[in-house]
Amino acid sequence: MPDSSTFRPQIKIDRRQIALPSEHGSWGFLFEPIVASLAIGFSLPGAMIAVMTIGGFLARQPLKVLIIDRTGQRNAERARVAAAFIAVYVSIALFGFSWAIYLGGLLPFVPFLSVLPLACIQIYFDGSRKSRGLLPEIFGAITISSSSAAILLAAGSGWPPALSLWAVMISRLIPSIIYVRNRLKLEKGKSFSFLAVVLTNSAAVIITAVLAYNGVASALVPVMMVLLLARAIAGLSPNRRKLKAMKIGILEVVYGTLTVAAIIAGHYAAI
Repeated sequence: MPDSSTFRPQIKIDRRQIALPSEHGSWGFLFEPIVASLAIGFSLPGAMIAVMTIGGFLARQPLKVLIIDRTGQRNAERARVAAAFIAVYVSIALFGFSWAIYLGGLLPFVPFLSVLPLACIQIYFDGSRKSRGLLPEIFGAITISSSSAAILLAAGSGWPPALSLWAVMISRLIPSIIYVRNRLKLEKGKSFSFLAVVLTNSAAVIITAVLAYNGVASALVPVMMVLLLARAIAGLSPNRRKLKAMKIGILEVVYGTLTVAAIIAGHYAAI
């Protein structure tokens, strides 16, 4: 008698969905802190921390797929592919971690240790299929942006510049999350919070202005935050141009690039 398993329909495995995160904005969260910190404080240990961070970032998606698969549909082939990608990405992360430790010691990893609980909570949200909620997105922004502080510490910049850049990146990323979520709600005709967007973007202006006043951030940074506040107000106004989700995401990448450019230009121009 034929094995009934041979008649089971084969589920097509999309390797790209397993290998890469579906949230396009997460790439900006990854590279904005890395590019900014390496540009103003390059070092070989810092570059290895960047490699480690990229490997860890990439490992999250197949890990999420594997956790969800093992607690749900249990497709052996999908699990095998996810495990293979995890092995590759973790190897990249371990390569960067090993060289960073060898070249720069343990001190640069203190920022990562401080956000480890947030990273663990984020993994829980991933496994619970709640990774698109507001809280996990905020935790993700704080966690991934810690790379900026670690890279500057590896370059010997000291704690004030490292923590300042981390604060700048958080001030850029969290208001962006709040804005994009509310902009998408508005475009879909759902209720949204204009106040939450204005308050978070205004807080970013104040925080970066204080940092600039104390000489640990460029004056161009709060100027950029004012621009981001203006884009948030305009983007939620009745006179806005209606945009699809992809276009909103692309514009945020542009704004993120401009922010990184302002950080770098302000640093080297000593403004």
